[in-house]
Amino acid sequence: MSVDLARAEWFTSSRSQGGQECVEVAHLGGGLVGVRDSKNPTGPALVFTAGEWDAFLGGANDGEFHRPS
Repeated sequence: MSVDLARAEWFTSSRSQGGQECVEVAHLGGGLVGVRDSKNPTGPALVFTAGEWDAFLGGANDGEFHRPS
């Protein structure tokens, strides 16, 4: 999938500590969501469909990605 990210408006979480060690997210046209490394804004970005993003957020909210103790 090729998406033009030139006009994307990237943001970090409000819980981010000064933008270090974070990912940035951009809501793109057509329901797509972009994700990139805040330390490398000119590097590659991942692009997800609305369904994929919703599934990720649901898993994060349910604790699906917590590391085992």
